[in-house]
Amino acid sequence: MTTRSEPGDDRLDPSLSAIMSERRQLINLAYRLLGSLADAEDVVQETYTRWYAMTRQHQEAIESPGAWLTKVAGRICLDLLGSARVRRESYVGEWVPEPLPDRTEWVSARPGDPADRITLDESVAMAFLVVLEAMTPAERVAFVLHDVFRYSFAEVAEVVGRTPAACRQLASSARRRIRESQTSVTPEVRQADIVRDFKRAWEAKDIDALIGLLAPDARGIADGGGLVSAALQPIEGGERIARYLVEIADLVPGLLILERTVNGQPGLVAQQDGETVVVMAFDVAGERIKHLWAVRNPDKLRPWTA
Repeated sequence: MTTRSEPGDDRLDPSLSAIMSERRQLINLAYRLLGSLADAEDVVQETYTRWYAMTRQHQEAIESPGAWLTKVAGRICLDLLGSARVRRESYVGEWVPEPLPDRTEWVSARPGDPADRITLDESVAMAFLVVLEAMTPAERVAFVLHDVFRYSFAEVAEVVGRTPAACRQLASSARRRIRESQTSVTPEVRQADIVRDFKRAWEAKDIDALIGLLAPDARGIADGGGLVSAALQPIEGGERIARYLVEIADLVPGLLILERTVNGQPGLVAQQDGETVVVMAFDVAGERIKHLWAVRNPDKLRPWTA
């Protein structure tokens, strides 16, 4: 496996080279594979723990530390994905990928924070991550490594533990899932306009306006993780979603709704008494909102709260 590391390779100290050149790539890879920043950080930590557990002689014998780190991180993620389905059987309500703010909006931004490492592009859009969640672990790893990070199928095979031909089939199957889930492309500027109109309608408790902005078959999913109140089942239909949102506005007076970038796309953040209590991501199809994801689980809102 060849490395996709950044320039600055320090041949005198492969450990230092690995840290300086590969940490950003590893956190980006692990987040896309797991949909959880907390789990991604744990994977990267475990990857470096295994690196430092080797003797200096063994480290120096590795031709490409970055490739070694990527392979180890990919295998750890594959194992975690295999157990995630079992762990989520006990998860209270719906599970939604952890939302990420724009790096300029990261509350706890410090040098070395994930804000400096996560690249926000179409491969972290909430709709994209949700489709990845529906894939098998092997499909997800093969697709992300090959189609997003541009590793060859021979390299992917080293991580997945299958033949290159099998990995090609896995990625093809994943690609088909992506195509089947895709909706008509709406320019980002128009998406922002629609989300802004949605915000204003919600603030005004205008049910008719909300219904007009939501697709008739829209789907709303909330993630409270059992830690805070949230709808335990998906809310189906634009009208039901609109009425539910107005009920929330009635129950929580003084809710401050802000336009924010969520996973690289126009989104909303709701604050109560200065604290972020929900982050909302949208999937806009044409001129209407097709999907709405509301994350309330406080464990997933760390980058958004002081």
